[in-house]
Amino acid sequence: MRESLEPADINDSNADAGNTRNRPKPGERRLQILQVLAEMLQNPKGERVTTAALAAQIQVSEAALYRHFTSKAQMFEGLISFIEQTVFGLINQINQQEESGLAQARGILQMLLFVAEKNPGMTRVLLGDALLQEDDHLQERITQVLDRVEASLKQALRIAQTQGGNWAQLGPEEVSIRAAMLMSFVLGRWHRFARSGFKKLPTEASDVSLRLLLSE
Repeated sequence: MRESLEPADINDSNADAGNTRNRPKPGERRLQILQVLAEMLQNPKGERVTTAALAAQIQVSEAALYRHFTSKAQMFEGLISFIEQTVFGLINQINQQEESGLAQARGILQMLLFVAEKNPGMTRVLLGDALLQEDDHLQERITQVLDRVEASLKQALRIAQTQGGNWAQLGPEEVSIRAAMLMSFVLGRWHRFARSGFKKLPTEASDVSLRLLLSE
């Protein structure tokens, strides 16, 4: 599973003789639009990305953008879908590799911090600040993604309950509270990362923090 949208994914080579751009393969332009949008969202100033600026960055007309996406909201929907597929693909891998519920929870938390660190533009989407002046449906969509992540953490803690130790003493309500607390930690790290202009890394001293949060 890919963890980031890298510019190198785009076949953007020029023809030797005429220095002309190769015609994108089917689906390639659509991916390029999402890649460039994610790159532009990495602006530490958090300025809104317009379709005019996006088209200029790709060196196409705005009309060309709308041949691949019916609206700007659909472009953001594409980014959110990519984030969702990436995150839950990685969560599934973690759960398959780890039998311990606590190890699953730790792996999920570390993954969430790492993916955000490698994808600053995606972090702004996850936080919703890149969506503030966009379609309200997008905020609802990202909330659904985060709720699913919290549910995955809760499931990991429920597994930990069945594996003995102090976690076995937790009731259902406390498990939910713990999962919400862990999600708040992740969101706090993401906010700190964005507010610092992407300088204060989410993974900074994360091992110590997670050890404290998941201690029995």
